[in-house]
Amino acid sequence: MAPASKSPAPNAPSRNPRVVVIGAGMSGILSAIKLQQAGFDQFVVYEKANRLGGTWRENTYAGIACDVPSHFYSYSFALNPEWTQRFSPGQEIQSYFEEIAQRFGVDARIEYGKQVKSCVFREDRWRIEIDDGSKDEADFIIAATGVLHHPSIPDFPGRDSFAGPAFHSARWDPNVSLADKRVGIIGTGSSAIQMVSALADKVPALTLFQRTPQWVAPAENPPYTEEEKAHFRANPEAMETIREEFARTMTDAFANVLVDADSPMLKLIHDNCVANLENSVTDPELREKLRPDYRAACKRLIMSPNFYEAIQHPNAQLVTEGIEGIEPGGVQTIDGRLHELDVLIFATGFQVDSFVRPMEVRGRTGTLLDAVWKDGPSAYMAISVPDFPNFFLLNGPNSPVGNFSLIDVAERQFDYVMQLLEMVRSGQCTGLSASGQAMDEFDRLRKKAARNTIWNSGCKSWYLDGDGLPTAWPWTYDKFREEMSNPRLEDYEIH
Repeated sequence: MAPASKSPAPNAPSRNPRVVVIGAGMSGILSAIKLQQAGFDQFVVYEKANRLGGTWRENTYAGIACDVPSHFYSYSFALNPEWTQRFSPGQEIQSYFEEIAQRFGVDARIEYGKQVKSCVFREDRWRIEIDDGSKDEADFIIAATGVLHHPSIPDFPGRDSFAGPAFHSARWDPNVSLADKRVGIIGTGSSAIQMVSALADKVPALTLFQRTPQWVAPAENPPYTEEEKAHFRANPEAMETIREEFARTMTDAFANVLVDADSPMLKLIHDNCVANLENSVTDPELREKLRPDYRAACKRLIMSPNFYEAIQHPNAQLVTEGIEGIEPGGVQTIDGRLHELDVLIFATGFQVDSFVRPMEVRGRTGTLLDAVWKDGPSAYMAISVPDFPNFFLLNGPNSPVGNFSLIDVAERQFDYVMQLLEMVRSGQCTGLSASGQAMDEFDRLRKKAARNTIWNSGCKSWYLDGDGLPTAWPWTYDKFREEMSNPRLEDYEIH
């Protein structure tokens, strides 16, 4: 139980709290729209880049697309009849967010080129310092800083010696023409799979360096016809219906079953992936190189309509020998072979435990968030950290992740946060943060439940913490919806 708090006086004055939103990606734009709709007129969005969009601004690599159906990967209040495909390409999603920000008038609330350097809670307010030396104060901070935005590149011997263009998939160089280049891709996550599918028949030679094979689920990506789009424009309820159908299917047939490694549905998913591999790859040797030794969905499940076709293209080759080092002319593997390349792309993932870092955040007792998270980031209900009042995270530590719509996750989290903001605005309190006891109990139950999930079934992935336990929401998505509907105020310190 949280410490007892005094009830507000019946005539407690209402307040007009100032809110600072950090990040103008999907969650930050959502926050700005929702704050504006709720009548909050004292808020700003700080964005470190010169353009909104977050993930979809940062990632422009060949073949980038969302692996969640577009009509579900849309704001529930701003459905889009113009999606061109079931799984839309990245530039289309970026354009959607830009159009939505303009339509709802929140683009004017975004201050670009403003990277928040520090947030310090002092005298019941957050004191904020920007990297350009400017300062701000706020009653609330909403950290909409995203997860996959700090690229991670292994320190391969000779990594910086490569003579040609070399870059991370999230730092794609549009000035590099690949048309006549021998291209190497290191990694086999979603980004690598999409790049292979997009480039295999476009370049003279493509080499995929695989450390760990991935299960690939077939995912047809049909285009929406002009007739279908016209129907959506004339009948918005048709979009709502298709969105709900995707949501329910992904919840019942995927999100809800991930938490039970023994689920019969997970066996069906695994068998479907096995069949996709065996029916798609004709060469027995290549097929076995592509066969994982863990269960499907232990890692983030790859969705692709044509990866297996692409990796079998005459111009493509799969290399499974470990990387010895990188040389000016290419990549040398442990078998002594030099794979000669003109362009090298690192599809090697992100620093997934960064969240708001490297920003310095100092809470009510002067404690640094870095110190609280020294053993790994965590947050009560994925929202709040004890002793950091009025500091709330969207898509933060322990949120539901995986093959699901993070827009739906963020909308539910923001509705939860809004209920806390309203308590301050109505004068019921000046601040809230999860109690230490509630955080400890949440973590205890989370870790216990995590052991039963498919993510804990015998693979290494970015879902795991330093102790090898999954960090993501380990219960059903239906439970997440329920928890987000009403905060448990007894679990909060209310000031």
